[in-house]
Amino acid sequence: MNTLAIIGAGPGLGLAVARRFAREGFAVALIARDKSRLEALVSFLRADGYTAAGFAADVRDRSSLAAALESATAELGPIEALQYSPVPAKEFMRPMLDTTAEDLVGPIEMSILGPVAAVQQVLPGMRSLGKGTILFVNGSSAVRPRDGVAGTSIAFAGESVYAQLLHGALAAENIHVGQLIIPLGIGSGDPAHEPEVLADRLWDIHVQRGEFRSYAAPLID
Repeated sequence: MNTLAIIGAGPGLGLAVARRFAREGFAVALIARDKSRLEALVSFLRADGYTAAGFAADVRDRSSLAAALESATAELGPIEALQYSPVPAKEFMRPMLDTTAEDLVGPIEMSILGPVAAVQQVLPGMRSLGKGTILFVNGSSAVRPRDGVAGTSIAFAGESVYAQLLHGALAAENIHVGQLIIPLGIGSGDPAHEPEVLADRLWDIHVQRGEFRSYAAPLID
């Protein structure tokens, strides 16, 4: 049994994606900081008859993130699919002129250094499998920066560039890298932004292996 690892797993999109992939036979590794929340999510999945386990890690602590992914592989099996979708902290979202160099450290650790560390950890296993999928989930500021969320906009831009370069670099190895942009936020009231619908979109990205970037809904001017 191969494994889906969700970094930044929560009770909304993370749980929906876990269920969607688990229905297709994947074991699910949930990775987040809050151990008690992870235990609750794992209980939900196991109650449905799915194979799942939680691994506590902070994406800003690259060694703990690598250790969590290593433990997930040892306990559940090779990681075939990786989703990177931690929610940015509120303090990352400040106006541009109020954002200092120090204010950018956290966003960059979360949205650039974290994904790089995660990919470096799972890539050898995907290469051994001969296949893999790496999914990046971002808000609209990844492609349309906004003044009020400067730190996230800057870091998401870096994450997007990294992911797009990775898409091109790994295509010949049967490892697909895709990014889903969710313009209005998860569960915003728009049916296209509901967790189960988004989970179906991410499953389609995994299966169809098309273009690098797709959108949950069109960007609004």
